[in-house]
This record gives sequence, structure tokens and C-alpha cells, in this order.
Amino acid sequence: MSQTTASEVPDLQAVLDALDDPDCRSIIESLNEPKTAAQVSEDCDIPTSTTYRKLDLLSDASLLAEGTEVRPDGHHATRYELDFERVVFELDDDRNLEVSLVRPARSADERLASLWGEVRKEP
Repeated sequence: MSQTTASEVPDLQAVLDALDDPDCRSIIESLNEPKTAAQVSEDCDIPTSTTYRKLDLLSDASLLAEGTEVRPDGHHATRYELDFERVVFELDDDRNLEVSLVRPARSADERLASLWGEVRKEP
């Protein structure tokens, strides 16, 4: 288990917005294992287009990790999983609200896959 570092600090408002959304909370509760957007949509009974928007909201808040499910037919799918164990809100010395995430421990392979996913997102 690791705490977020300064370079990984999530945006406070993005985290608050995601956690304030009932669909996002439903998605968080359903992600007991990595799932595709279609699986999340079905499990949470949320329309697919809405599911993608909510997954983006959760990803932008650094609450989800994205991985790729390689399929034999060549049509790969993105799989989503929780990327936190705890969300911590605290006041700093100047009375500013801060947020940090306690992340699950990851193997070297999982960290490399996550890093590769971030590199692929770069323009």
C-alpha cells in the first residue's frame, strides 16, 4: 500500500465531483475485479454512453486504472479497476483542504503496464 506522491496528487475538485456522483459511486462499488465498460454498464444498469462518461470522470480523478484486455480477434478492450484503497482529505497548515489516495500495492509488471497505459495517452 502506498500513499500518493506530490507528482501524483489528484485534483481535489475532480475527486469531490466523482465521489459526489451516484453513478460513479455505483461503479466504484461494482469494481471488485477489472471490468470492461460494457460489463460495468450491465452490472450497474447504467446506459453505455453514460458509463463511458462516468469512467472518464473517475479516471480523471485518479480513482481508476485502465488496462488493455487483449482479444484473439484483434478488437482489444479497455478494462477498468480501482486504483485506490482509501481517499484521505486533510487540512494543511494554511487550512487548505488537500486530498491524497492510498494506492494498492502493485507488482513490477502491474506498475509497468500502468506506466505504458499513461504513455499511450500522451499526444
